[in-house]
Amino acid sequence: MIELIGNYFSSNYQTYMQLVGQHIYVSFLAVIVSMIIAIPLGILSTKWRLLEKISQNFWGTLRIIPSLAILVLCIPVFGTGVVPSVIALVLLAIPPILINTTLAFDGLDKSIIEAAMAMGMTPFRLFWTIKFPLAFPVIFTGIKTATVEVIASATLSAYIGGGGLGNLIFTGLGLLRYDLLLIGGLSVAILSFTVSGFMSLLDKRITRYRKV
Repeated sequence: MIELIGNYFSSNYQTYMQLVGQHIYVSFLAVIVSMIIAIPLGILSTKWRLLEKISQNFWGTLRIIPSLAILVLCIPVFGTGVVPSVIALVLLAIPPILINTTLAFDGLDKSIIEAAMAMGMTPFRLFWTIKFPLAFPVIFTGIKTATVEVIASATLSAYIGGGGLGNLIFTGLGLLRYDLLLIGGLSVAILSFTVSGFMSLLDKRITRYRKV
């Protein structure tokens, strides 16, 4: 098995790196789009409780649907390739970011907000200098959760031509090549752990002020 894996990398290293690049591209594109949708929606949900209930129920219901099923449903509308893959992963990533954003702003210390308002801060300045910095660590936790889930689930994008490390896994399944299965599976696991570890370190750096 080790010899087979060595032979694969010796003759397909460039292809492998291309698959890794595709996997990262699809994953992080999905996370960025999810942040653009979920963070503003989470903030608005703290102002209108009906919107909070509707949005969380809607996205929570979508999250129950398997990612592969969403991918298949996207094919008739968007075809195959990166677009339906990103859409399916966005639907997976929005709920944790949305929930954490709502919880973050709901949990802000009211006394700090009142003190800032008493100092004459405008709503715009209050949001960007007080509210958002205080809420960001909790929001970032949701982003981290979503990112790890998306990287793990992005393997399915290969099923509809989205590329990525899933190509190795599906090819290994089709040809009964256990070396490809092992390379693909371990690569996704290592990528997930690496990104999770990096984001954990970044989270500690962001929240280091709490320990002062």
